[in-house]
Amino acid sequence: MKLLFTSIALLVTFFGSSDLQEKELNQVSYFDGKWEVLVKDTPQGDATIPMRFETVDDKTMGYFIEDASGTESMMSSVTVAGDVLNAAFTISGYDVTLDLKKVDEDFSSGSLMGMFTAEAKRIK
Repeated sequence: MKLLFTSIALLVTFFGSSDLQEKELNQVSYFDGKWEVLVKDTPQGDATIPMRFETVDDKTMGYFIEDASGTESMMSSVTVAGDVLNAAFTISGYDVTLDLKKVDEDFSSGSLMGMFTAEAKRIK
């Protein structure tokens, strides 16, 4: 009987911590996947930038497509804390930063350089 009780306690502990780890992983990987980021009211007008994020070994990497060639460029840095993503990259000769915060499962919003409104939509 003691063995049975101990086994059940270990299983509950194992699955409980597994769920917690899964939830923590989901917070980090919310941004994983392809996104269409609309940056509003830039000097050249509204701009849509296709982006992709992936998390491997707790490190998030970001990529974006600058022109019609479809070639992905890697972002300089990407950090994710909770439901907020901060990224830095060079596009059209400018070093820029992008901040996005989760709105719901398929949308996030924030700003480019703290000056231009950015709205991101997950591409499914």
